[in-house]
Amino acid sequence: MRNFCIIAHIDHGKSTLADRLIEYTHTIDRREMKAQLLDQMDLERERGITIKLQPVRMDYRSKGKTIVLNLIDTPGHVDFTYEVSRSLAAVEGAILLVDASQGVQAQTLANLYLALDQNLTIIPVMNKIDLASARPNEVRNEIVNLLGCSSHDVLAVSAKTGQGVTELLDCIVEKIPDPQSKYDDEFRGLIFDSVYDEYRGVVAYIRVFSGKLKKGEHISFMATRVHGQALEVGYFKPKYTPTELLSNGEIGYIVTGLKDVDQCRVGDTIISSRSDHIDALPGYKEVKPMVFAGLFCKDGDSYKYLREAVHKLKLNDAAFSFEPEHSPALGFGFRCGFLGLLHLEIVQERLKREYDLDLIVTIPSVAYIVTMLSAEIRTIHGPLELPESHYYTSIKEPWVRADIVTPESTIGSCIALATEKFGIYKNTEYLSGDASSPHRRVILHFELPLSAILVDFYDKLKSITSGYASMNYEFSDYRNADIVRLDVQVAGESVEALASIVYKDQSYSIGRKIVESLKKILPRKQFEIKIQASVGSKVIASERISALRKDVTAKLYGGDVSRKQKLLEKQKKGKKRMAHTGHVDIPTEAYLSILKR
Repeated sequence: MRNFCIIAHIDHGKSTLADRLIEYTHTIDRREMKAQLLDQMDLERERGITIKLQPVRMDYRSKGKTIVLNLIDTPGHVDFTYEVSRSLAAVEGAILLVDASQGVQAQTLANLYLALDQNLTIIPVMNKIDLASARPNEVRNEIVNLLGCSSHDVLAVSAKTGQGVTELLDCIVEKIPDPQSKYDDEFRGLIFDSVYDEYRGVVAYIRVFSGKLKKGEHISFMATRVHGQALEVGYFKPKYTPTELLSNGEIGYIVTGLKDVDQCRVGDTIISSRSDHIDALPGYKEVKPMVFAGLFCKDGDSYKYLREAVHKLKLNDAAFSFEPEHSPALGFGFRCGFLGLLHLEIVQERLKREYDLDLIVTIPSVAYIVTMLSAEIRTIHGPLELPESHYYTSIKEPWVRADIVTPESTIGSCIALATEKFGIYKNTEYLSGDASSPHRRVILHFELPLSAILVDFYDKLKSITSGYASMNYEFSDYRNADIVRLDVQVAGESVEALASIVYKDQSYSIGRKIVESLKKILPRKQFEIKIQASVGSKVIASERISALRKDVTAKLYGGDVSRKQKLLEKQKKGKKRMAHTGHVDIPTEAYLSILKR
């Protein structure tokens, strides 16, 4: 048996290689094959990205023996790193996949370090060697410099055409070790993922680290101390395939029948109910959310459906966190934590599609640490929690260590962008030693405030480097920040969902951009709409949307001018009354435009 996963930067061909491995091991019939076979969600297919880890079991004939290959396909985007780290804890080896035309990228490095932390066997593989733009020799040198391996250890494949895939399968069998148990014969299974089935309850995805589990056996969850029964056990082919038992080293699933999604946690250890005084598996470290936003229903009666949906989504997405929140303007909802903006976007889209919910999402912010005058320390996750300036002594914001992999020719532009966002340049590393190469690339190391890279930093980075740069970041520490709350009023009403936390010296320019973008987006009404951005009681930017004007004098056909003036005066009073009582609905694109500024 061999357990392994594929790690790479986004769009380097992980899912395509997984398709070829499934095809070459005849795991499913050829007529059932399709591109991105392991990507189950419509969202994944539409965007061409992997969002969820997905396991599959393959049987491969090698030297007269049948070897069981358990593969876990992983995402590549930085916002889904937690999916990758959970996958790595369930396997013994990893295929490090690098695009032969793009070379080593930021997420390649990040995922490699995660794999090395788990002491996994690494198999370096160059993909897309069939492309006309492929640079196999240069990319091979980059991988050799990165890993310190021999150039012969780097395999060259084309996941699209199948070239080199058989050699890769033989290399997996030869290099990745057979799973060995470090424990006694008692059953222990690590939950690395789970899903909720309407009919069968919670289905736990597990890696068995010792012992055996038979169908129908009673089980216990060590962290939650809940007891259940293995109603069905099996493995992935890639659909659920029932079997009689799961034994040491296998990757499979258990249908637990649990209806309460909080009772089955990712990272928990499942044991047999008859076992006593057993040691739990190490599990996973708690992931820290980086971005916080409020989720509220447009229709207040839908709150109970939103509550049920976020609990089920949490089971399927361990990096997602939430806590109840109440807003006077938006009603009951949840303050949610995400790993990044793409993660937020995907969660919002999944709630809309899978649970048919119409949501309002408040402007994302990061977690700030506020020291009050009474020496009390508070953590705030949104602008509405920020106290008035005379109530606190200091505010600290999170900073990150960022690695930007970019061509040598764009170093100056990248440093200028990071400096503009209050970044601190640390040092530069060269990925390959050949100074004469036109494709020579570097790794720039920066320290940046997380709020600065939250919105449009990545878009600008791609723009100034013509799409060649890639970025990865991880949390560093908290540092002092000079920030204020920027409020937005529309037609005299403060719109809580549009409030944001900004740097004090940037408040005027950001306020001006917000009111200008709202003026373009908000529909005109029968009354004049006043849009204002303010800090405290001071209005720093303002715009007006003129009223739609109905020609009330069109029916007049003559007579004294006073008749015309009387009708216009009546209309004027009506519009004034409407401006006091009228309400302006903020469309979803308004929230997005302010987010992008």
